[in-house]
Amino acid sequence: MISVAMCTYNGAKFLPEQLESIANQIVPVDELVVCDDGSTDDTIQVLRSFSEKLPFPVFIHQNEKNLGSTKNFEKCLSLCRGDIIFFSDQDDAWRDDKVKKQIAYFDAHPEIDAVFSDAMIMDDDSKPTGHTIWEEIEFNEAAQNKWMHGGSHEILFKGFVVTGATLSIRKSALPALMPFPTHVPDFIHDAYIAMILSLQEKIEFINEPLVSYRIHASQQVGFGAKVEYVRFRDRFSRDRDEKLIPLQEKADKLEKLYLLLLQVPLYPKDKLRKLRAAKNHFSKRANLPKNRVRRFIPVFTDVVNGKYSFSSKDWWLPVFGDLFE
Repeated sequence: MISVAMCTYNGAKFLPEQLESIANQIVPVDELVVCDDGSTDDTIQVLRSFSEKLPFPVFIHQNEKNLGSTKNFEKCLSLCRGDIIFFSDQDDAWRDDKVKKQIAYFDAHPEIDAVFSDAMIMDDDSKPTGHTIWEEIEFNEAAQNKWMHGGSHEILFKGFVVTGATLSIRKSALPALMPFPTHVPDFIHDAYIAMILSLQEKIEFINEPLVSYRIHASQQVGFGAKVEYVRFRDRFSRDRDEKLIPLQEKADKLEKLYLLLLQVPLYPKDKLRKLRAAKNHFSKRANLPKNRVRRFIPVFTDVVNGKYSFSSKDWWLPVFGDLFE
């Protein structure tokens, strides 16, 4: 049985396109479970109207209070009855063979609990931008090879790779994963699922863009977010605390993630050694002395030990900043 878990919140504008794409799958789904988190637009009306035309049942649940995306997805997943559950955003569009491809992968790999894919990026007008998510996050051939050879968790320690909108999972894997934690900043449901399953080597990918992923013009988070880079000449004029605050925030986030993963009894804890090294590296950077001369030895030590690779692929840039800013 195949379920689709969709969470909605004021998504009426783009929802019909997503619903159409689910209805047009070559391999049909058996149910669509929707948890709405308090929409004030026409989302519920769109869902009800469309459900009358769909060849499968649609179960619409309206939350009495706003749960937020992570807990809303947790609720939605728990209500799904399918053996395989497909995650769905409210504003994307699926390729018509998405379900077929991912179900075939599960059939061919019974040891795998989840599979994700690449996605084409489209704009507000549903026009492709010519780029994919994996291009944006540099999940390139080298990273994919590392993933396939047991290094998936180390890739995820550095940042997000698995996009929930492309993810499907065996329902049998969920009891060990829920409830989802909410106390680690930015570590939402799909990131947590991907992290735990990667540590167990039970999540793989299909190297095809099975989804058109919408990035909005005003998007502030996710792949469409605008990153403000520090200009070289500003590095010497900005307040030192302005540099150190994000480093400390990163160290604190990695500390919370490390402590969280230590408590999960599903995999060997030696797999966390690079995460521990990363959190220690960022904590050291955030607490370098004001005196530039005294910074040399701790910075040089982390350079020799390759720790600045945690900060950037262009490792010499943070080294320069730590020594002279």
